[in-house]
Amino acid sequence: MNKTDRIHELTELLNRASRAYYQEDTEIMSNFEYDRLYDELKALEEETGTVLANSPTLNVGYEAVDDLLKEAHETPMLSLDKTKSREELRDWLNGKEGLLSWKLDGLTIVLTYRNGALFKAVTRGNGEIGEVITNNARTFVNLPLRIPYQGELILRGEAVIGYRDFEAINASLPEAEAKYKNPRNLCSGSVRALNNEVTAARHVRLMAFSLVRAEGVDFENSRSCQLSFLQEQGFETVEHRLVDEGTILQAVQDFADAIEHNDIPSDGLVLTYEDIAYGESLGRTAKFPRGSIAFKWADETAETTLTEVEWSPSRTGLINPIAVFEPVELEGTTVRRASVHNLSILKELQLGIGDHITVYKANMIIPQIAENLTRSGSLPIPDECPACGGGTIVKRENDVETLLCDNPDCPAKKLKSFSLFVSRDAMNIDGFSEMTLEKFIGHGFIHEPADIFRLSRYGEQIREMEGFGEKSCQNLLESIERARETELPRFLYSLGIPNVGLSGAKLICRYFDDDLQRIRTASPEELTGIEGVGGVIAGSVCDYFKNGRNARMVDELLQEVRFKKAEAGTEKEGVAGKTFVITGSLHNFTNRSALKDAIEQAGGKVTGSVSAQTDYLINNDVNSNSSKNKKARELMIPILSEEDIIGMLR
Repeated sequence: MNKTDRIHELTELLNRASRAYYQEDTEIMSNFEYDRLYDELKALEEETGTVLANSPTLNVGYEAVDDLLKEAHETPMLSLDKTKSREELRDWLNGKEGLLSWKLDGLTIVLTYRNGALFKAVTRGNGEIGEVITNNARTFVNLPLRIPYQGELILRGEAVIGYRDFEAINASLPEAEAKYKNPRNLCSGSVRALNNEVTAARHVRLMAFSLVRAEGVDFENSRSCQLSFLQEQGFETVEHRLVDEGTILQAVQDFADAIEHNDIPSDGLVLTYEDIAYGESLGRTAKFPRGSIAFKWADETAETTLTEVEWSPSRTGLINPIAVFEPVELEGTTVRRASVHNLSILKELQLGIGDHITVYKANMIIPQIAENLTRSGSLPIPDECPACGGGTIVKRENDVETLLCDNPDCPAKKLKSFSLFVSRDAMNIDGFSEMTLEKFIGHGFIHEPADIFRLSRYGEQIREMEGFGEKSCQNLLESIERARETELPRFLYSLGIPNVGLSGAKLICRYFDDDLQRIRTASPEELTGIEGVGGVIAGSVCDYFKNGRNARMVDELLQEVRFKKAEAGTEKEGVAGKTFVITGSLHNFTNRSALKDAIEQAGGKVTGSVSAQTDYLINNDVNSNSSKNKKARELMIPILSEEDIIGMLR
């Protein structure tokens, strides 16, 4: 394994260990092993000059801007001519060698490095003018911020979000946000966000696919040599293969076979002449460069009969049409359903039950309707929501029509918010699965969170429900009673305020001395004055409590719950207002999380890395040569043992 690959491997491994340790309260490696690998990574970074944007040796600052500046490209970024024929792709080579790679489905970025550091990042835009997103690019998880090459380096790459990250991010979106349709839409919004903290949370990757300029480097007239050079600088490059007329058809098939397991979104392949001079000598048309061509998958289609359209309500209020048809085989799997996405597409297809349709898999993955051969147009648009029976409305935005449920009390909208409300870190009410919540909502027992504390009035009906009996009903009602007494941070988190997690709720409550009324009337300026609370969180809190419906809901809840009073004098002199870092093994506390809670209850703060803002490092091995101890000594930060901090907490 070369040094650059080892840097990528160590960065990923150490970040995974940190996530497990600080966010999941588990350990996947010992502190000794972490420090050893950290030191190895730091040494490799210093030796090679390559430092990735998500390196644990860096602290990337977040910054918000009012808008994205525009900038013209040195040369226009043209589209590529396309073919769906494998034979045409082979003939295009004209006896030459070519470089075959994925055509990634993300956002194209032009990156400029000067003196070994990232200088500028600009989106493709309209091909002539792009948007400057340098600040956001610094948070791409695999992008080098520093590279060994010291001259001016310009390259092009694709910013992408993998399918696994896309699904996880979509699932975690706040109740008020609509899900993204595909990874490309999510990536586009993430890369072009006005606050790079948003970009950082979306796990954007940069896959380099083309070198524009690196003065003074001999690439031996080879595209593959250019990509190897980029890899040596620390860039992750698009998967590629050198082909000729005899090998290209098998290579295309190998890429096709890999699609099912490929996490990076793609919508075809790109073929570029390996001979740089030859490709450039061909020039370009008004629209396309002649040295490259795109290959789009020839979609396998099948004819079938539409048997039903399901109208699926979501927690955002959107009611999405889903086509159900006689099963057909496509790309080796049986397909029965396809999303139609919105009313505009449904109307354009003129769908009706019994119509003969052709279906395919977009990019060989996502089932879609290609054509309606009958076009009866007889499908009615429902005027009632299938989840609640409430009225529906048609909304038009940017020439796209969507169907929405107009009922704010629709169970489909409420289910996820109720799940959060009863969860362990929120009100901690045992016995509530989503299925149970769905049943209670469907029976009309629950319309708002306060109704959960009034479920005893439906005790008889609950006992008679399938899956319930005397004992399970009693256990649930007792759990609800126990939850009436809670802590304000849990209550604040349970409200589901967008962007406010439990840690943020704790910060806010501590700042306002657990005074809910002060929190409800706080200004954005007051909230942003809290260390660790940025403008996004402050705006969410203010907007939430300004909403009249939310205010009434909170008032109803306050009639049902009571808050535990914080013990007088919990803040400890010498701990309150101080920032601590914990490392090494513990003897008196069960885990670091327990020590962290004790410090926070005493008014202190615990962070994950040593910096100039750290007041104390806690490590039972005070004389250790671990990276954190070294950093603390460099910054003249006191290193405490566990006994020392216990004494401060008494």
